Amino acid sequence: MRVGVLALQGTFIEHIDLLQRLSVEAPPIRLPRELDTLDGLIIPGGESTTMLRLMKSFGLFEPIRRMARDGLPIWGTCAGMILLARSVSNYEMETLGLMDVKVRRNAFGSQIDSFEADLEICSADEEPFHAVFIRAPVIEEPTEGVEILARLPDGTIVAARQRLLLACAFHPEFTHDLRFHSYFLDIVNHSLPQNPEDKALRGGHLVS
Repeated sequence: MRVGVLALQGTFIEHIDLLQRLSVEAPPIRLPRELDTLDGLIIPGGESTTMLRLMKSFGLFEPIRRMARDGLPIWGTCAGMILLARSVSNYEMETLGLMDVKVRRNAFGSQIDSFEADLEICSADEEPFHAVFIRAPVIEEPTEGVEILARLPDGTIVAARQRLLLACAFHPEFTHDLRFHSYFLDIVNHSLPQNPEDKALRGGHLVS
């Protein structure tokens, strides 16, 4: 299994480290040709407008959008979640438009308003997940096809899944808890084509 991590800006090193701890090949992705042999992709936390600009400069924006629509599993954390969303409610910016949610940037305030919280995670075991929120966005207006995975105590949505797309507002890469990374690897594993010869075809991924 090869799960790439977009490595233009942000917390890509931390994601790569956790994937390697799970014995997964995790190449840093900076060029379009490096996408070709991936089974999944992580878009890390960082600064969403900077990441968007670099994705376009390096020619990655449209290939990532196309491959996601053809069945490549993608997980966006914090800034990555913003880029996956259909739209941003409080800022004018282009997104990949892949996930049927609206997000709000910096929903809790600036860097000094960062916080940590224990989350009850749906589809996981009973142990809370200790989440780190840094200039975090939140999910607004999910459609019926979006599964809500985690909320803050006040009901604010901070993690969700839509088919092969996973998004969270916090930074799992800043903890030693591997459950969210393992959950994404399960999504990737179930998306793999039965025939290995079909692996090179992005449309060969099974959408479940």
